[in-house]
Amino acid sequence: MPPEGNFELADLVVDLIAKSHRLAGMLHPMVQRSIGDLVRSMNCYYSNLIEGHDTHPRDIDRALAKHYAKEPKKRSLQQEAVAHIEVQRSIDAGNDPQVDPTTRDYILWLHRAFCERLPKDLLWVESPDGKKRVEVVPGKLRNGKVIVGRHEPPNPHNLEAFLLRFESAYSFAGLSKPARIISAGAAHHRLLWIHPFFDGNGRVSRLMSYAMLSRMGIGSPLWSVARGFARHVGDYERLLQAADERRANDYDGRGTLSQKALVEFCRFFLKVCIDQVDYMGAMLQPSELLNRIGVYVAEEVAAKRMAKGSFTLIREAVLCGEFDRGRASAVTGYGERQARIVLSALVAQGILQSDGPKMPIRLGFPIEVVERWFPALYPASTS
Repeated sequence: MPPEGNFELADLVVDLIAKSHRLAGMLHPMVQRSIGDLVRSMNCYYSNLIEGHDTHPRDIDRALAKHYAKEPKKRSLQQEAVAHIEVQRSIDAGNDPQVDPTTRDYILWLHRAFCERLPKDLLWVESPDGKKRVEVVPGKLRNGKVIVGRHEPPNPHNLEAFLLRFESAYSFAGLSKPARIISAGAAHHRLLWIHPFFDGNGRVSRLMSYAMLSRMGIGSPLWSVARGFARHVGDYERLLQAADERRANDYDGRGTLSQKALVEFCRFFLKVCIDQVDYMGAMLQPSELLNRIGVYVAEEVAAKRMAKGSFTLIREAVLCGEFDRGRASAVTGYGERQARIVLSALVAQGILQSDGPKMPIRLGFPIEVVERWFPALYPASTS
């Protein structure tokens, strides 16, 4: 852990708590549910990107609808994306193990839950000498040596001991809430340093960080730290590598590794979190969100791709969270038949959603509208 009394880290923690709580109270819970579906997909996209797997958001969207590509490599990457989203959905729904995310059992569960959903061709890696392929077994610690850049992680026979030490160091029970939040950055690096699996360590570390922040009441399905890592991937990788180094001198902490570099990574981690909360906060301001939606709908109506009265139904979903189908006429001011036509068209486009033909209507975010409603959510090249 960074030393106690680091006022800059403490100030960042206070800022993150305040902004994340403000974001959580900004929208109706049903709108947050729809935003969560969008952000899970975005989180998966950026986590894939960090791993060098550039899966287009449209391909992720198609995979979620069970429309997979025929080309094997593209199909495998789609399956990888769905695996990530399903694991994060389990975390959001509370269907993950009810233990601290830094425990050995939770870390093994993350790896198993993710990898068992992958196609077989993504469960093989090359050995450090490049002479053979090694199978990645879901939820199983590696039984061989690995090299990660300049870092040689612990020998496999020491992994259990390192994970037990990791668990005791970052247990929520032994830390105050501010210290827990700071520990999310430290734990993120240290798990990558241990590198417990042949493959999937980056994914597991990011999902663990997501679960840690969620359990603290700071993280939520409304924002993604992975987007921040990917948008600053050079700094992310550089600072992770720096924190791998041994301490420089007697003033650089009391452990084996550099305390100064760990503090730098924790500072980066917290700043990235704040940056992403700020971004989503700006995007989700109800008045601003409705303004962007209004401009989009006006253009679509003018181009005759959307019916008049569409905006009133979308606005109702934004402000009220959900509404009964029978209210479409009152909301639009149209007769029941015309109101049903407008509503059905929006449901067909995915802009409005429902869990069943007689269930309430809520907001949706199909990939076709995302770039207009949430500018810069994805890189411009993917739009």
